[in-house]
Amino acid sequence: MRVLLILSVLLLGACQGVPVMPELPVQADSEAILDLRSGKALTPEELVVRLSRASRVIVGEQHDHPEHHALQLWLLQAMATQRAQGSLLLEMLTPDQQPRVDSLRQHRATQGLPDDLPGALAWSPGWDWALYGPIVRYALLQPYPLLAANLDSSEVRTIYRQAPTLSGERSNAASVRNELLQQVRDSHCGLLPESQMPAMLAVQQQRDRRMAERLLAAPTPALLFAGAFHARKDVGVPVHLQDLGASNGAVVLMLAQKGAQVSAQSADYVWYSARLPEKDYCAEMRQ
Repeated sequence: MRVLLILSVLLLGACQGVPVMPELPVQADSEAILDLRSGKALTPEELVVRLSRASRVIVGEQHDHPEHHALQLWLLQAMATQRAQGSLLLEMLTPDQQPRVDSLRQHRATQGLPDDLPGALAWSPGWDWALYGPIVRYALLQPYPLLAANLDSSEVRTIYRQAPTLSGERSNAASVRNELLQQVRDSHCGLLPESQMPAMLAVQQQRDRRMAERLLAAPTPALLFAGAFHARKDVGVPVHLQDLGASNGAVVLMLAQKGAQVSAQSADYVWYSARLPEKDYCAEMRQ
């Protein structure tokens, strides 16, 4: 009993100072956050304590889900109350944007951040600034680096024309390649000819490899925000971390809509959010 009391006091102390949760419908659900290995439901504060113990954390998102970005910002702030953050990496930033990021951080104390921050960053319109802006603005004001984790468009074109050899037994496994190929087909609504599949697969895997390389090189504790498939332990960045010799890999938190199937093979934790209205992206692509 005494041990349990001591643990409770320690946990309470560790969570002191955690910022207030954003107002989200999912808060009313007592099983919104699950430890996928044990099936145990966690509070947001308990999740923060667990994630803060890891040297590398990957958070998988649905790019167009507003709650996911609100939760990412909250996690970034909450984890900083547990230990000093080493770095934040974003799939949404590319290497050619890194000098702009570094310049803004260098001059923020004297010049502040510009009113047209997306313009100063050459932010890609493919990433909704209304969703990502609060995270980027917050990160630029912190003492730790904000790092690009993706490929430049020129690199993508080169890979598409001539795929480089991908080293590593795990990332070349048939199960990984087949799962990713199916994801490419589904995400393009079956509209891409099969002749383009190898090139598209190569781009996807080289993106994962780049994110893994950047995560390993980043100051720890490091946090990566990326799309769900990039984050998956069974096919994404964690597979490449293993092929690069990172024995500890990374802890994966998947942000997912209610009703989505997230297994212990693909993530360590899942945080369910409200389900968005169905949108027929394939109909838009066919037009």
